[in-house]
Amino acid sequence: MDEITVVKCNHLGKETWRYTGSVLKQSANAVLLQAYFNRPDLPFHGLVLGQGDRFVELFYNDRWYNLFEIHDRATDALKGWYCNVTRPAQIAPGRVTYEDLALDLLVYASGGQLVLDEDEFTALRLPPDDQQQALAALAELRRLADGGLPLLESLI
Repeated sequence: MDEITVVKCNHLGKETWRYTGSVLKQSANAVLLQAYFNRPDLPFHGLVLGQGDRFVELFYNDRWYNLFEIHDRATDALKGWYCNVTRPAQIAPGRVTYEDLALDLLVYASGGQLVLDEDEFTALRLPPDDQQQALAALAELRRLADGGLPLLESLI
């Protein structure tokens, strides 16, 4: 598997976090990778994001979101999905860069959904076209989740 660097940026394009993963699959418009949570254990809306949890991550260069499938570090059991509303990712050999627009959807393994950071999204004061794209992306993510999100490998 090829190593890939993921660069998360804020809505202004300034880098906020960087980590590495391994490419699992790639198409003309998407890359599926695997990475491991590299921060201390973090309680998060009824889940614990554990250091060493396996994340399967799907980035698109033509969609305003990305998807992270979260697996427990000890058992590999599915914990849920974290869906980021973003500008389309820039995918290049060995690197994926995305601009996070604050708005997120957490989907629990049980199917429950929680929209996160709506206030932060509003505070960004994005151009109207970007706001519309972001809200449309959230609506699409909610529709996907309503149908039961499949394992991400089936989406590429």
